[in-house]
This record gives sequence, C-alpha cells and structure tokens, in this order.
Amino acid sequence: MSDGESERTFVMVKPDGVNRGLVGTVISRFEDRGLKLVGAKFIQMEDDLAQEHYGEHEGKPFFDGLVEFITSGPVMAMVWEGQDATRQVRRMMGATDPAESAPGTIRGDLGLDLGRNVIHGSDHEDPGANEREINLFFDETELVDWNRADEDWLYE
Repeated sequence: MSDGESERTFVMVKPDGVNRGLVGTVISRFEDRGLKLVGAKFIQMEDDLAQEHYGEHEGKPFFDGLVEFITSGPVMAMVWEGQDATRQVRRMMGATDPAESAPGTIRGDLGLDLGRNVIHGSDHEDPGANEREINLFFDETELVDWNRADEDWLYE
C-alpha cells in the first residue's frame, strides 16, 4: 500500500507487555500518533490459534518457544486504522530485538529482551499479513467504522 492510503493493521500487546501493565501506554502512543483504534480484544490465546498465527515459523527451532510464550498469559489484540498504518506502526514498534531498537520506539523504550519484546505488528513487507492476522482474531462485525474528531487536522 502506498503512502497516504488509509488501511487497517493488526497489533498485539504480548503477555510480557500485558503483565507489565503496558497496554495503556501502547494504546496511547498509537492514539497520540493519530491512528484510530477500530477493534480490540483482551484474550487468552489457545495453542491452535498461536500455532496458526506463527505458522510461517513452524519447523524452526524457536517455534515451540513462541507458542509457549504467547499462550503463557493474556494478550491485547487490536486493529488500528490510518494512512499508511502498517508502516507507521512498524516504525513506532522498532526493531524486533529491543537492543537494536532506537530510543523513542516502543521496543526501544520498553523492551530489553528479544524473546520478551512487548508487541507484535503485521509485517508491512508482506502484503497479505494484515488481512490474514486481522481475520485470525476478529470477525468483520467486531471492527467499528468511525471518524476521529481530529481527522481533518491529521490529514491533508
């Protein structure tokens, strides 16, 4: 998706972020940026959903650890909307390894360990990732179309 187009993207605060009380901080960062929350669920992920979510890593040595971790506590699954939302979210999250994440990013400010990096977001380089991940966690009826009061001030 090119710059300037509105899109929806999937974001999840992982069990470490939930247990550390960072859900509100993460939501505030995206809202402050101008993105719009259109869906949210606080869930305990089951093994089958976790295996499907991380399916591209099946067979890799770290797959079982990913599934074990993501099912170890509740997660906050969300859908955010805005112009170029996926790329914006990925930049705000920072590098997968918090040690490589710039200060000011979510992982750079809040994470310390590669395996406990607070947040997941759809891959902006995989054109099908958003739709696939959103559909794994949400039915269309669970997503809300609405307008932020400040949208006229966010976009030309």
